[in-house]
Amino acid sequence: MPYTVEGKLVVAISSRALFDFEEENRVFERDGEPAYIALQYARLDVPAREGVAFPLVKKLLAFGPSRVEVVVLSKNDPVSGLRVFRSAHQAGLAIERGVFTRGRSPYHYLDSLKANLFLSANEADVLGALEAKVPAARVYPESAQAASRHADEVRIAFDGDAVLFSDEAELVYQRDGLDAFTRHETAHALQPLPPGPFKPLLEALHRLQAASGKDVPVKVRTALVTARSAPAHERAVRTLMEWNIAVDEAMFLGGLDKGSFLKAFEPDFYFDDQRGHIDSARVYVAAGHVPFGVRNIR
Repeated sequence: MPYTVEGKLVVAISSRALFDFEEENRVFERDGEPAYIALQYARLDVPAREGVAFPLVKKLLAFGPSRVEVVVLSKNDPVSGLRVFRSAHQAGLAIERGVFTRGRSPYHYLDSLKANLFLSANEADVLGALEAKVPAARVYPESAQAASRHADEVRIAFDGDAVLFSDEAELVYQRDGLDAFTRHETAHALQPLPPGPFKPLLEALHRLQAASGKDVPVKVRTALVTARSAPAHERAVRTLMEWNIAVDEAMFLGGLDKGSFLKAFEPDFYFDDQRGHIDSARVYVAAGHVPFGVRNIR
């Protein structure tokens, strides 16, 4: 019977999101692919340093292979992929599957992988994944990391509009201003917001959270961190209730800087559609930009 990932939380991750290959990437940009491949091969037995998403991956894998699958999905060449797998093995990460496309965008394989999340340092690949309806974010390798502070919990924080929810309400705000946004959301408080690109990930985390038992040393804790405030908060809460999904914490900040609140929550990863919020967050925590919605129209 063929191997299946059905029912699992599947994370597809690029090599630069998993490991710190920034030095090697600079060689690629300066000297080209042959020099890059030669360097990676020469360092085959040198364990790569942890990348920005490494702590998150390590925690997720603690749920075990029956619940979580992590697959390397990389524009690296297969030779460089040798170092990725060897570094994962040396770090104790149970990663057995990978796709290496040597410069071609790898997001076409996300459907076959049934991925619930794609993390990459390449924005074009992230955009392709989002267009394919896969939750995806561009990671910032220089982000701070807080994952080691809560060894027994996977903590994920989400922005609301254009991340968990659609950008429907954000469009009103951008077009007509805050007062119109507040009136619109109050009038539509009982009408659930359409889903945004990261609803499938929240659903998968909710299933993982529900499946956690005494045999699993790691738990899941989620947070909604949004610029909404009362009375616009009600529609967000009711939408989650309609989806039958609960978050553990909700922060309705009404324009307060998100960075300090994320510093206090200490998530393993935070997802937001606005670069300004990401810049504030990544001083303290690992953060991923979701280039979706009206805020990201070019």
